[in-house]
Amino acid sequence: MSAPAPPPRPPTASSPRPRVAVVVSHPIQYYAPWFRHLAAFAPLDLKVFYLSDHGVAARSDTQFGTAFAWDTDLLSGYAHTFVPNRARNPDVNRFAGLHHPALRPALRAFAPHAVLLFGYAFRTNLDLLLRPPAPIVFRGDSHLLGRPPPCRGQLSTIRHWSSAIGHSAALRFIFSRAAAFLPVGTANAAYFRHHGVPPEKLFPAPHAVDIDHFTANPERLAAADAQRAALGIPADARVVLFAGKFIPKKRPDLLLAAFLRAAVPGAHLVLAGDGELGHALRAAAAGRADVHFLPFANQSAMPARYLLGDVFALPSEGRHETWGLAVNEAMHLGRPALVSDHVGCHPDLVLPPRTGWVFPAGDESALAALLRDVLSRPRAELAAIGEAARRHAAAFSYHAATAGLLRALASLQLDPAP
Repeated sequence: MSAPAPPPRPPTASSPRPRVAVVVSHPIQYYAPWFRHLAAFAPLDLKVFYLSDHGVAARSDTQFGTAFAWDTDLLSGYAHTFVPNRARNPDVNRFAGLHHPALRPALRAFAPHAVLLFGYAFRTNLDLLLRPPAPIVFRGDSHLLGRPPPCRGQLSTIRHWSSAIGHSAALRFIFSRAAAFLPVGTANAAYFRHHGVPPEKLFPAPHAVDIDHFTANPERLAAADAQRAALGIPADARVVLFAGKFIPKKRPDLLLAAFLRAAVPGAHLVLAGDGELGHALRAAAAGRADVHFLPFANQSAMPARYLLGDVFALPSEGRHETWGLAVNEAMHLGRPALVSDHVGCHPDLVLPPRTGWVFPAGDESALAALLRDVLSRPRAELAAIGEAARRHAAAFSYHAATAGLLRALASLQLDPAP
């Protein structure tokens, strides 16, 4: 692993620390370690305002089909508070599911010089954008991938364009209320520019995961080998792994169909997770000795899970895979990625053929041909590509994201005096 860049210099008496309020829906396994990093290394007084305890208190997840809470520490190492949610039906997946009349008084008490806001698609978040309590630094990860313009000759298309134009105008107004933006990658930056954000307001801050947690070590490698053996996978077999929700937008069904169509001797597919497609996937793979299923795994078990595969696959279709942070995780563990061209991270992380492979979303034939090529390669060659992926992914770090945030704050010319 390349040596990490030095952290930002600590503040001095001549450079007081601006106060930054972070407003985010709930504790998220990808963001909490960044907040801890900011508290430790960035010259800021940081406080996180959570709008829900989803993720740290057990909640039912309808997509996974189970109730769970993350089993890693999401709350220590930084100042935070939970703001009471007064929504009639609390839900971190619905616009009306977050409503927080007490947030503005809490922000006034903290008196932030800037607010780092994650997303706009909640009632509470939209209210902050429309009436900013302080300059807003906006972070979202939407993109335009998978949204080709339709044929203009149909009535349904006219309706589509009318709706799209109205949506775009609304987003242009919403985004005009933010003072700076932290695009997570190339596709996200293009999305912001498409909706009227000027380039001088964009400060790249890449999506990142906790690299320390997603690093191979002897214990995790041994656990992966034991899991392969328990599944009956030979030591020299090439394995493609899908780990995630068994839901339509993730397209595990496409991956299974393409794998069966590719028919690569000695190759195996592992589908890890759960969800509404689970029964159909198991029925389609019934009697196959080269297709294996594993249940949902919490964060502590994920490094070994990634390591049991030689290639990580994310065949998602549509605009919903805004980034694909599982790709970061797999790459940090030395596993190349095979993704669809609708996955938001592919222009930045997956550089064919150096760090992985990209196929046209929804194209079973193209995916089967790619699997046939990739899974016919020796494991040593796949490992070499995985090592290149690991080196490339190292730049997508909390340090790099912090640098983007600090540049955004500097652009606001904040007065840090209390």
